[in-house]
Amino acid sequence: MAYIKLGIVGLGAMALQHARGIMGKMDEVRITAVASKNEKNIAVLRELPGGGEIQVFDTPAQMYESGAVDAVLICSPHRAHTAQAIEAFEHGVHVLLEKPVGVFTREVHDMIAAADRSGKAFGVMFNQRTNPVYRKMKEIVQSGEMGEIRRVNIIITDWFRAQSYFDSGAWRATWKLEGGGVLLNQAPHNLDLWQWICGMPVRLRAFCHLGRWHDIEVEDDVTAYVEYANGATGTFVTCTGEAPGSNRFEISMDGGQLLYENGRLLQTRTEMPVSRFIREYPGGFGKPETTTEDITPEGEYTMHAGVTRAFARHILYGEPMIADGREGLNSLMLANAMLLSSWADETLPMPMDAAMDAQYEQMLGERAANSRPKVVKEVKLDLSKS
Repeated sequence: MAYIKLGIVGLGAMALQHARGIMGKMDEVRITAVASKNEKNIAVLRELPGGGEIQVFDTPAQMYESGAVDAVLICSPHRAHTAQAIEAFEHGVHVLLEKPVGVFTREVHDMIAAADRSGKAFGVMFNQRTNPVYRKMKEIVQSGEMGEIRRVNIIITDWFRAQSYFDSGAWRATWKLEGGGVLLNQAPHNLDLWQWICGMPVRLRAFCHLGRWHDIEVEDDVTAYVEYANGATGTFVTCTGEAPGSNRFEISMDGGQLLYENGRLLQTRTEMPVSRFIREYPGGFGKPETTTEDITPEGEYTMHAGVTRAFARHILYGEPMIADGREGLNSLMLANAMLLSSWADETLPMPMDAAMDAQYEQMLGERAANSRPKVVKEVKLDLSKS
């Protein structure tokens, strides 16, 4: 069977998790090289099936120039993503990028241009798109069978992180090296699902609390309000300091509601469109009759491995990717706009234009210049609980 030769840039805990899901388990992909100086994790990689054959390079450029890879999975800290992706494209290498695609939107435009010039595949690791529930929600919303969206509410506060998580790396939770907090590290998945299923808003107002629950300088608690072109509204709440936390995605439409919570997808249909009932019902206090059905779909939630396999099959056979890297622009724009709205204390029009991009980049740069030094502690991250 044909396969791609995959290199990995950056060999931290997440990269090792990817390697465990690929090596000896995925016919379409063979990890042939890594660019890393992390001797401890290189030793761990060597113990995986086929790990003894993997070439190790000090830099990505050395790996590309060796001809050992034709695609790369970039798992480095966020600030490095843009330069490393562009470097790969310039060497004629396909790129699969861990989220987020960048720290600010100008970087993504630069990556897209480099991908277009190279003609190589550009994917992003939005693994939650492989969840059959979210795919079902997208199918229903975009079919129009339940009418237009009236309101969207997302509460994703079960991204809990202890202080030890942030203490485990010098780059974590810093403006200088990570470029943000929960909006850039944990919630990109949810921001992506939000815009993927419901589309992008036209106005946004957000409140981002910095180090509210942890000893960090970036945001760990966010509440945002948005408006859509059709008059619908939405809220987005995320946090890394709340337990047990919630994971609730609610979409109210003219014909009823979709509600995903506790692993179940419920569809409630109204007997007639809400907009019609409001106009025609003569009794004042009534509301449409409803029926509720559990429509949680069957199917495998393939997570990271599903994204990687689809990326490989796109290169080999032209099949669709789970998420094109270009699609990472919208979720990053939402994250940037939320921080900018909070810093500037104002409601912003969407999408962000060049002036807003520049303002955000300037304000982020000022905070990065004043990032405080971190004391890194030896921490064994338990990814089984991530």
